[in-house]
Amino acid sequence: MEQTQERTGLAKVLMPVPDPHPDVFDRQWPLRVADIDRVGRLRMDAAARHIQDIGQDQLREMGYEATHPLWIVRRTMMDLIAPIEFQDILRVRRWCSGTSNRWCEMRVRIDGKRSGGLIESEAFWININRETQGPARISEDFLAGLKRTTDVDRLRWKAYLKSGGREDAAEIHEFPIRFTDIDLFDHMNNSVYWSVVEDYLSSYPELLAAPLRVTLEHDAAVALGDKLEIVSHVHPAGSTDIFGPGLADRTVRTLTYMVGEEVKALAAIFSL
Repeated sequence: MEQTQERTGLAKVLMPVPDPHPDVFDRQWPLRVADIDRVGRLRMDAAARHIQDIGQDQLREMGYEATHPLWIVRRTMMDLIAPIEFQDILRVRRWCSGTSNRWCEMRVRIDGKRSGGLIESEAFWININRETQGPARISEDFLAGLKRTTDVDRLRWKAYLKSGGREDAAEIHEFPIRFTDIDLFDHMNNSVYWSVVEDYLSSYPELLAAPLRVTLEHDAAVALGDKLEIVSHVHPAGSTDIFGPGLADRTVRTLTYMVGEEVKALAAIFSL
């Protein structure tokens, strides 16, 4: 992908890590067996769990776990730059790349310290009120800390993806929902949506041979008992201007997560 200065959209350039910086949260832990595929690569669903875990750790260390305990992710963009391999040590860094008074974008960089593997990510997180289950204001002192790593303070939500229909789908298959997929909100956990991506990529291993970007947006919750279908489309190069001019030169694959006629989530997959 050309390194333009696009700040929004599927072809956006992710903010580089401001390192060294006192407000970059920096932790390390081993890559374990449950997080790898059959060749030893850190899976994207496991990376999504690490992204959630370091967020919770940072919230606790900053002293805001009691006042801002509940967050939902609206979108995650994940770049698989180079595979992180089994028995590596993960260095996971997290910092804010954009703020508003009820939500923020948080960057997470995962480095494989031994293998040189790298995953870059950015997620759009919404602060949730426990009683109303709706967006809640972030406290001024918490917000002040987030702003120390970004100059974006009027962050707005804009969807990057549009759903695809069953009538012209390349593939349709059912994805069973298990009891263990359900989280505190009584919804399918964010990381499970990334299991769908990994399931799709297992049929197209050539996509993992090059740096890859996957963007996943959540429209509505998936619940236990839902009949979830994954509707996939392949948009060849030259037909992908619908995703913005930065992607018109490459194939874009999309996954639409559907329950009946309701779109629950969307994913786009393309080589960088």
